[in-house]
This record gives sequence, C-alpha cells and structure tokens, in this order.
Amino acid sequence: MGNRYHVPNRFAEGAQYIGGRLRPGTSGRTQAVVDPATGAPVHRYELAGPADVDAAVAAARAAFPRWAGATPAERSEALHRFASVLADRADELARAETLQCGKPIRLTTEFDVPGTIDNTAFFAGAARHLQGQSAGEYSADHTSYVRREPIGVIGSIAPWNYPLQMAAWKILPAIAAGNTVVLKPAEITPLTSLMFAEAATDAGIPDGVVNVVSGAGRDAGEHLVAHPDVAMTSFTGSTAVGRRVAGLAASTVKRLHLELGGKAPFVVFDDADADAAVQGAVAGALINSGQDCTAATRVYVQRPLYEELTEGIADVMATVRLGDPFDPATDLGPLVSAAHRDRVAAFVDRARGYATVVTGGSAPKNEGAYYRPTLIAGAAQDSEIVQSEIFGPVLVILPFDSDDEGLALAGDTPYGLAASAGTRDVFRAGRATRELRAGCVWINDHIPIISEMPHGGYRASGFGKDMSAYSFEEYTQVKHVMYDNTAVVRKDWHRTVFGDR
Repeated sequence: MGNRYHVPNRFAEGAQYIGGRLRPGTSGRTQAVVDPATGAPVHRYELAGPADVDAAVAAARAAFPRWAGATPAERSEALHRFASVLADRADELARAETLQCGKPIRLTTEFDVPGTIDNTAFFAGAARHLQGQSAGEYSADHTSYVRREPIGVIGSIAPWNYPLQMAAWKILPAIAAGNTVVLKPAEITPLTSLMFAEAATDAGIPDGVVNVVSGAGRDAGEHLVAHPDVAMTSFTGSTAVGRRVAGLAASTVKRLHLELGGKAPFVVFDDADADAAVQGAVAGALINSGQDCTAATRVYVQRPLYEELTEGIADVMATVRLGDPFDPATDLGPLVSAAHRDRVAAFVDRARGYATVVTGGSAPKNEGAYYRPTLIAGAAQDSEIVQSEIFGPVLVILPFDSDDEGLALAGDTPYGLAASAGTRDVFRAGRATRELRAGCVWINDHIPIISEMPHGGYRASGFGKDMSAYSFEEYTQVKHVMYDNTAVVRKDWHRTVFGDR
C-alpha cells in the first residue's frame, strides 16, 4: 500500500473552484472521498449548494464576453499551455485518480492521464478550425455567409468512472469554441476535476472560464441544469438520470447533450481468430473493472466456436490479478465503492436462478470493494443480466447460429453506444459496421478511443458527440448573415407587401 496519493492539505481551501480559486461549499453538508481499495476516507469536504452553483454560473457568465471574443489563435495558445501544465503534473494526476477511483496505476498512467493530455493538445489545434460555410451569392442580390459562435455558459455533469477524462471531454470542446463552463463532477470523485481546473488557470486561461462545483445531484446538479443563465447542459451518466436531466433542461429550452448508458455487444463469427477473441473479450469486459459504458458486456459467439470461447474466457479471467491499485502488477482494482460492488453482486446473485456462473461471481474476503471477474452462460436474451447495464466486471456469453441471428441479438437491447465484431471476412465485417446500431463499431478489437474520432450513442445511449471536431456541433450555434448588394430602396420582394404602389 505504498506510494499512495496523500490528500490532506491539497484541498484545504475547499472543493469548489469558482472564479479561479478554491473555496468551501455552503450546503452545510459534508462528503467523504473514500479509497475504494481500503474503505478508508481520505478527504472530507463541504458539498456545494445552490448558492455555490449561482456563484459559479455568475463567474462563468462574467468571463464569457472576453473569452468568446478572444481570437482562435489566442484560445489555441492557451490550450497548448494547458496541455503542457497537465503533462508536468501527470504523476500527481495519475495517483490522485487511482486513489479516488481504485483504478490500477497502470490504467491511470497509460490511459487516463495521457489520453487527457492528448485530448487537450487536440483541441488546442482544433480551436483554430471553427469554420462556417464560405461566403456566396445564393440569392442574386445578396451575399450570405455562416458564422459559428459559442453558446454561452455550459453546465456540465460528469460521472465517477472516468473523472479526469470526463472533465476533459466536457470542458475542452466547450472552451475551445469560446464558451465558459461550470462542471459538476461526481461528489465521490472530485479531486482530479479540481486539479484539471487549477491547471487551466495556471496555463493562463482567464478566471471564470472553467469552474467546478462539487455537490450532490439532487441539489447542485439539478440547480445547474435548470439555471436560467446556463445555455446548454452536457450530461454523462445513466439513462434513467438522463431522462430526469432532459426534463429539467426542457424547462428553460436549453440545448442538451446526453451520453448515457450502454450494453455493448461483441459478436464473434465462426471464422474469427479464437485466441484474439478471447483476449479481446476479457480485456474489453474488464477495463476499469467493467465500469465503462462502452465495455464489452455481451459476447455472442457463433455455435462452432462457442464452447472454445467459453472455456478460453473463463481461463483467462482466472489469471487476472486483483490487488492494491498502486501496485504496478495489479490488473484489476476495486469497484468505486462498497455500495456499487454490492449492486453488481446482486445482479449476479439474481442471475444464478436462471443462468450458470462459469467463473467468478464473488467478492474476495478483504477490506476493499473488489469483485472477481465473472463469466455467465446460459442466460436468456430477455433476462436482466443480458438487458440491464451492470457496470462491473461481468460478461455474459451467448451462442448464435446464423449471421442474421447474431446481429439481431446484438441489437436487441435499448442501448446503442458501442459494439464490436470479430471476423476475418471483409464482407461480414462490412455488414456488421452497417447493421450494428451503435455510435462506435470496432472490428477485431473492442474499446480503443482516439481524440480525432467522435464518441456518442444511439437510442437510449443518448445523442451528441464528445471528442473530435464533431463535438463542436454541440458547443456552437450557427448564424446566417446576409448582406444586400443592390443599395436600392425598394427591393423586388417588397411587391408582396406594397403591390404596384
């Protein structure tokens, strides 16, 4: 348990970041940040209340005219400095993320932190390419062009599974486009979101452009979504909460971006490389202890490979090492909390009544919120374990016969965030990419993401895009500007009002 991140004095001034400085909350209620690997509280802070949200929105609103009026080059230069500051603090960010989430240090140092730095560098470049349609005479007497403008104050709500990366995904495209942001991270994992906001200030991004309110969803979160001075809400979380957010946002007719739940299928056709499919299914199911809305949760295997893959996946899962997340040898850390581990365990325990637990299915006897990698077979397509988002290290394996059946079963849930297929056949691969209704489809892999490509879902997985230049569609509004070129007093179209007069 050595080399752990120590919080005590790091956030002594409070866990709200408003107008370029840390400050305490005013809700009168406190929240513990708990190390999921030990169950021990590592920090306690006062939660944000509605007054803190009001202060953060006011700071963002005050900062908006100057930041929106900055040139693309000025915003780009600030974001380049931002990426450099994050790179200098990479070790601290990785250790803080591991502490509050229980992520293995290999994951935070090789994925979460470098991915966040790369995303920042990407938007530093993208900030200079916010272009509208070129000018032209679409009417004989007028010249038209399109401006792409920032929206205003963005109220963003991020989940606990990737606190640092989700802060980046919410904040970066918004500020690159000239908006200002109030981010509400999950109250159980606020540390790296606060560190991200501090780094923005230290990089020279003006006070008030990036603000963080660490509060509970029922007061700080809902107040942020319904706030009349917030022009847009961006939310990542469960589909059930997303529906609540959509209802609140509708009250002020604000723009909405939702990245919601997932139940990603991995379809393995009978010509696939079986060893690669086994490795990919296990890795895709267990990344971040399965607490990933794009994680592989259902693996559909064509009948000739079904037994081989069931055995192979179980064997590989049995080799996965649970342990101290600060130990570089650890493969799988704890779930984010004991309460969430118990929720995952309850899904598996209910499944025992109608399916077979092939491996795993239990929590080790230790102090942390751990749960063993679990493979379940024999479940019906309409069962809870197949249809519901579990958000833990649990994979369900199901057989199929024809290609038609496999693709139909893969699409038979309400979700559509991610999907994958394993095959050596280019025609099967092409068909899978067309018919799998998901925002991202991988072929012969599952889970990689890159800054240049969009992330977002279909159906109950929400709408709108994170990352990539496509995210600017969420954070900008398009304005048509039209100039008269004739200088005449009475235009031809005035006849529709004045007739021959």
